[in-house]
Amino acid sequence: MSSMLLRPFRKTLTTHGLIYLADEEQPVTIKNISITGVLAQLNSKVGKNDIQRIFNTFLGSTIVDIYLPEMRLAGEVEVIRVDLQNDHILLALEFRNVNYDVNDLLYKRKAYRKNLPGPGQILFNDEYVEFNAVNVSVDGMMIRLDETVYVEPGLVTVFEFKKLDLEGEIKVVWLDHVAGGGTLMGLQYVHMERSAIKGIPEFAWPKTA
Repeated sequence: MSSMLLRPFRKTLTTHGLIYLADEEQPVTIKNISITGVLAQLNSKVGKNDIQRIFNTFLGSTIVDIYLPEMRLAGEVEVIRVDLQNDHILLALEFRNVNYDVNDLLYKRKAYRKNLPGPGQILFNDEYVEFNAVNVSVDGMMIRLDETVYVEPGLVTVFEFKKLDLEGEIKVVWLDHVAGGGTLMGLQYVHMERSAIKGIPEFAWPKTA
């Protein structure tokens, strides 16, 4: 009885969304939800090769990205359990780093932003400056520099971000000097193939009129 009381209440419902799995955005149907996670079913039927490919994905990491537009929720979840039912894969997912009320932000930004800290370099005034990424999307990234940097929005320069094997031209869209030192900066890719950014979903859900 005590174990039943400790288990989070799960509400049965049917809602739809996208999950980024095996380097692909895949449609899912949510079967139930609790304050700690959801039970999601992959909409497409799977064969033996598909099952093996998905299990191989979890050998690297059990953290995946999810977007549920009807619930205005997006972010990272952890795969706790995988089941096969009627040729469909069921995933028990636990919330790890999710944001709520995200639809307006996705509409303004045009693409989902994944929290992905990591070091990189960007060229200002003929000198490379170290930065730490805050988040990354298929369109650009937000970074933080430890020093106060003065550049004009619209400046095009070059950068390198080894965590995703990204390098090339990038444009400064905005910057904000942080109290106590440091600079936050929004960057947009220039002359880069979007398809080359593996590991980052777009999550562009069709808009209704």
